[in-house]
Amino acid sequence: MIRHPGIEVLVKVLRIPQAGFGVGVISITVLAALLAPWIVPVSPEEMDFDRLLSGVSMEHWLGSDQMGRDTLSRLIYGARVALIVSFGAIGLGVLIGVPLGLVSVYFRGFIDDVIMRIMDALVVFPSLLIAVGLAAALGGSLTTVILAIGIANVPWMARVVRSQGLSIRELDFVAAAEAGGMGQFRIIFKHILPNSLAPVIVQCTLSMGYAVLTEAALGFIGVGIQPPVPTWGNMLQQAFPMLEQQALLSVVPGLAIFLLVLSFNFVGDALRDVLDPRLRGVIH
Repeated sequence: MIRHPGIEVLVKVLRIPQAGFGVGVISITVLAALLAPWIVPVSPEEMDFDRLLSGVSMEHWLGSDQMGRDTLSRLIYGARVALIVSFGAIGLGVLIGVPLGLVSVYFRGFIDDVIMRIMDALVVFPSLLIAVGLAAALGGSLTTVILAIGIANVPWMARVVRSQGLSIRELDFVAAAEAGGMGQFRIIFKHILPNSLAPVIVQCTLSMGYAVLTEAALGFIGVGIQPPVPTWGNMLQQAFPMLEQQALLSVVPGLAIFLLVLSFNFVGDALRDVLDPRLRGVIH
């Protein structure tokens, strides 16, 4: 029986215990985010003034905050924001970074130097610092956060594609295509891009975890998505002063961030091992 290559990759990934755990956590998070309107016990903005800072109870399974809002509901709606930001930001990074990397690989020379020097200039600044600067300048909204994190990821996508593409550019089948009169853009999209996808997929998976962490950090320091929209970052920010009174308010979003970031890293490592067997077992 012939199976699709994507199915075979998925099967191999799921055979790795850590990756299976990661896929499970990510799947649960995605399902919870998609079904949020139907599975949350109450609205994330509904206030229960009779149960301020309550612990675990039948009414509030994960307690309530200082305004009586249900922690579980806010956690589930926060998952939606985390996933939208991670997929949106990494998608933007791929949309800009991959074409830049391909152009740099194929044309090289002056064009390569200009593109890579710009990428190097962006890499000099920590990604979080770029995101903080853009979010603070443009205002804290979902679009701004996606834009800020996405731009910070552009250099890494471009460098990954360039690194992989440089070796592919020198292979015999590319030289044969050139000798056969194939145009530059056809060579890029028919030969170089398809053979550069594996490391891009791995980089995307790993970067999604970092995007979740960055979004939470922006929310925690107050320049991310602003209340009343619930995010894991602003849940931590609002819970921090209540750490001694109700530690559960900090533990719940903190644990959610930890598990989702860890899961993306597990899946990214497994994809790296499956898609590039030369790196299997490498400790990093």
